[in-house]
Amino acid sequence: MTAMQAQNTLAGQIVSAIREVVGAGPAMLHEPSFNGNEWLYLKECLDSTFVSSVGKFVDRFELELAEFTGAKHAVAVVNGTAALHIALKLAGVTAGDEVLVPALTFVATANAVTYCGAIPHFVDSDVATLGIDAAKLRDYLLSHTEQRANQCVNRASGRIIRAMVPMHAFGHPVNLDELLAIARDFNLALVEDAAESLGSYYHGRHTGTFGLMGTLSFNGNKTITTGGGGAILTNDVELARHAKHLTTTAKLPHRWEYRHDEIGYNYRLPNLNAALGCAQLEQLPRMLAAKRELFCRYQAAFMQIAGVKLIAEPDQCLSNYWLQTLLLDAERADQRDRVLQASNDAGFMTRPAWALMHQLAPFEECPRMDLSMALSLSRRLINIPSSASLVPDAI
Repeated sequence: MTAMQAQNTLAGQIVSAIREVVGAGPAMLHEPSFNGNEWLYLKECLDSTFVSSVGKFVDRFELELAEFTGAKHAVAVVNGTAALHIALKLAGVTAGDEVLVPALTFVATANAVTYCGAIPHFVDSDVATLGIDAAKLRDYLLSHTEQRANQCVNRASGRIIRAMVPMHAFGHPVNLDELLAIARDFNLALVEDAAESLGSYYHGRHTGTFGLMGTLSFNGNKTITTGGGGAILTNDVELARHAKHLTTTAKLPHRWEYRHDEIGYNYRLPNLNAALGCAQLEQLPRMLAAKRELFCRYQAAFMQIAGVKLIAEPDQCLSNYWLQTLLLDAERADQRDRVLQASNDAGFMTRPAWALMHQLAPFEECPRMDLSMALSLSRRLINIPSSASLVPDAI
């Protein structure tokens, strides 16, 4: 194949469109930006010697997270998986329960369910949001579950379906109104996995604040980072108190004695990480503006390419556009790997969506509904370079 012929293929057109937006490359999928007070706050933290789980930056980070998201309380922890584990535990998920989670998600969502001794129950996706298909889920629950003593019971397994965990894939808000209605009608606790959606809004309200609790992630590849880190959001003061207690090894306050009143977890976010987070939060509005501008530039570049579209935020929602995402037409699915190879060869880091959860060895035997849309999406989704720094003139 000549260079001209390669450029005219779908893979070649996609590589050219990426290059048009971000330049010659190379370009990572998503890398952090440290353009504010990171060095200053980290030095202040080091000088204080309070670098572990106690210190003023942890308290400040929690207060500023709550203020930004509109949640009444935020509890900072070591990572998003730990946040989800504790949120599920506090939502009443116990050993032998089932928890509804999307098949199209990062493995941490399913892992956190198993940390509670529970079983993930995989559900299908909606092409408009990439999250749980609410209409299809309602029909499934009507035909496969029954209510016993105000509990949702899986007829096939006899187990209680205790909770549902919608995940806002790549920062795009799911259909929360319909999912909240399902949670109410079927007696399910709703815990939002908002790991990817800091700065995303559903009908004017921040994601992670709709369910009983929501969880965030501040991994190095997220919109803002604390290196490693996460948080639990809730409007319930008692849940927030209990979350902070459990994540601090369930230690009772005392000047010198070590007393623990239940099984706890060493999950609190260190002050050093929180210092980084405070500096990152100061830059978050600029980063969100830059990522939205990047979406607009990509949208213009991809508009003329047949067979592929750029995923846009759902109606009445604002996405943080954490990862810019392409969706190949169904008849072009067989070209996904060619696109991945050509773009990575050209120095542009691109990635497919995650393997579906039921395709992973630990979860092969878990219950699941028909996953035809999730299967289709997983074969066609491609994440492309998405760092805020790719549009330096916007930050």
